[in-house]
Amino acid sequence: MMTCTEEKCKACKDDSERLFRCRRHTGNNLFRNPFCPACQLESTSLLQEIESGHVNPFHGASNPSARSWTHEARRDRVLPSTASRVRGHASVLAGGRWIREEVLCSAMLLRLLLSWRRRHHPPQRGGALAAALVILLPAFFPSLFTPLGHAFPSLFSEWNAPKPMHLSLLRDALERNTSIGQQSELWAPLAPQGWKPCIESTSTSSLPSKSNGYIQVFLDGGLNQQRMGICDAVAVAKILNATLVIPYLEVNPVWRDSSSFEEIYDVDHFIDILKEEISITRQLPKEYSWSTREYYAIGIRATRVKTAPSHASANWYLENVLPVLQSYGIAAISPFSHRLAFENLSGDIQRLRCKVNFQALAFVSHINALGETLIKRLRSPVRKQPEELLKEVADENVQEGPGKFAVLHLRFDKDMAAHSACDFGGGRAERLALAKYRQVIWQGRVFNSQFTDEELRGQGRCPLTPEEIGLLLAAFGFDSSTRLYLASHKVYGGEARISSLRKLFPLMDDKRSLASEEELAKVEGKASLLAAVDYHVSMHSDIFISASPGNMHNAVLGYRTYENLKTIRPNMGLLGQLFLNKTIDWSEFQQAVRAGHKARQGQIRLRKPKQSMYTYPAPDCMCQG
Repeated sequence: MMTCTEEKCKACKDDSERLFRCRRHTGNNLFRNPFCPACQLESTSLLQEIESGHVNPFHGASNPSARSWTHEARRDRVLPSTASRVRGHASVLAGGRWIREEVLCSAMLLRLLLSWRRRHHPPQRGGALAAALVILLPAFFPSLFTPLGHAFPSLFSEWNAPKPMHLSLLRDALERNTSIGQQSELWAPLAPQGWKPCIESTSTSSLPSKSNGYIQVFLDGGLNQQRMGICDAVAVAKILNATLVIPYLEVNPVWRDSSSFEEIYDVDHFIDILKEEISITRQLPKEYSWSTREYYAIGIRATRVKTAPSHASANWYLENVLPVLQSYGIAAISPFSHRLAFENLSGDIQRLRCKVNFQALAFVSHINALGETLIKRLRSPVRKQPEELLKEVADENVQEGPGKFAVLHLRFDKDMAAHSACDFGGGRAERLALAKYRQVIWQGRVFNSQFTDEELRGQGRCPLTPEEIGLLLAAFGFDSSTRLYLASHKVYGGEARISSLRKLFPLMDDKRSLASEEELAKVEGKASLLAAVDYHVSMHSDIFISASPGNMHNAVLGYRTYENLKTIRPNMGLLGQLFLNKTIDWSEFQQAVRAGHKARQGQIRLRKPKQSMYTYPAPDCMCQG
C-alpha cells in the first residue's frame, strides 16, 4: 500500500509535492521523508511519531536495502548477534533521506532510539548514559575509537586513516629530483595549434519582431550541468522563436544548494550579449505569473512538457513544443538536462550555444573578485629558505619560478567512491560501509558491482585517489615547490585521505586556506557559488589537472581548449594498469606515465559524433586560421 501526504514545511512554507514523498507501509507504520527538499531543514513529523510510540525503530525487516545490508554484515561476520536490530535500524533510515552523509547525526539517532526504549521498556539511566558516551565520545576523541571501525563500519569507517596503497612508489616520489629541462618543458605554455575561437553567426537575419511565446526551463544537477542546460535553453528558444525566461535552477539534492541564476551569473551581461540573437526576460508578465515551479509540482498541466528525450532533435521541439506555445503562449520544459542533440543542427545554432558558454555566462562580480584574489595570492612568491634562494640564483633557466600555479580538481566524494565499487585501501570496514551506502542510495543498482576491483582498475573505471593523483603529478615532474590549488567540494575520508598528497605537495592550498572568513562569507555554504570560484581559478591557472572525468572536468577542459591553455587529461586505463602492478619501480612508472600522456596535455581534439561541444569545442566553436 502506498500513500502520499502533503504538508507545508514549517521553516520555509514550501508545499511542493516533494516535501513528503510516498513511503511504504510496514504494518501500520508510515515512514515519512524527514527533510524538506526546499530548505533541507528536518521535519519533526517522524520524530513525533517515534516519540509517541507509533513507529518502532527496531521494526521493519521488510525493507530490501536493510535486508541486503544485513546480508553483507553477516557475510563479513559483523555483529551477528544484533543482526535483527541492525536490519530494523537500517530500515528506518532507508525510509527517508537520512543517509546522505554517513547515516545520521549521532545525537539525533540516540534521541530516537532512547525515546522508543523509554516508552516500551523500564528506564535504565545507567544504560542510557553509557549509550550516550559510546555514541558521542568518538566525535571528540576519534583516535581512541579507530579500532571500532572494524566492528561498526557503518558509523566509524571514515575515521580510519587508510594506509598508502602504493607505499614503494610514494617513498621514491618523496625523494624525487626534477631537472631544469623537465621543469622548463612542464610549465611552458602551449604553442599555437592553428585553431582560433570562431563563434559569430554567419547569418545576417535580425531578431524577429514577434515571439511565439515564452519558454521556461527547470534545470537540475550541479553548476556545470546547469551551465550546459542554459546553453541548450538559449538554442531551443532560437529554434522556436520564443522568449526565454531566465532559467530556474532546481535545488540540488546532493549539495543542497538553492542558489538562483541571478546569484551566480551576471543577468545584465547575459541579456546584453544575446540581445541580437533571442529575446530574454527576467520574469513573466502578470498574465502568466501562475506558471511557477510550485504550480507544476502539484498536478498535470497542459503547458508543461516533460517528455523531451535526451539529445532531442530540433524537429522534435518544432513538432512537440511549438504547438504548446501557439496554444497557450507559454511552455515549461522539465526536466531539461541534456535535452538537445549535438548533431544535425545548423551552424548558427551551434555557434549560438558556443557564444552562450564562452561569452554570455559571466559570473557575478563578487565571485570574480574572490577568484582574482585567490589567483593573486597563488601567484605571489612563497617565502623560501636560504638554500632554496641560492639554488634559484644558480638555476636561472628554471621556468616554474614565482607566479605559476596548477589547479587540481580532485573529484573524490562519497557518492563517487561508493558508486565506483572500487577498493580504496580502507579495509573491510570501508568496503562494507560503501556497500551499505550503495544499497541505501541506489538500491544495489550499480553496474560496477558485478566486477572485481582488479577488473575495474584494468578498465580505467576507478577514480584516482588523492595518493594516486599525487603520484601522477610527481611523475610528470611537479616538485615539492609547486603551488597547487585544490578545487574540490568535499573529499571522502577528509584530511586523512589527502595526507599523502599533501606530503608530496606541501604548498597545496584551497579556498579556505587562501581567503579569510569575511572574504568567503558571500559564498560559504553555497555549493554552486563555491564551485563557481573554483571554476574561475581553474580558467586562469597555468595548468589544470582533473583526477577523474565529470561535469567540472568537461566544462573546464572545453574552456581551456577554446583558449589554448595547457590541460592534463589522465589516461585512466593506463594508470589503472600501472597501479595494479605492485612490483613496478619509480623509474619505470615515471617513464610509462610520461609516454602515455604526451598527447594529453591540451592538444586540440576534434569533436566526434555524439560528443559534447562544451567539452570538445572544435570545430563547432573554433575555426582554422
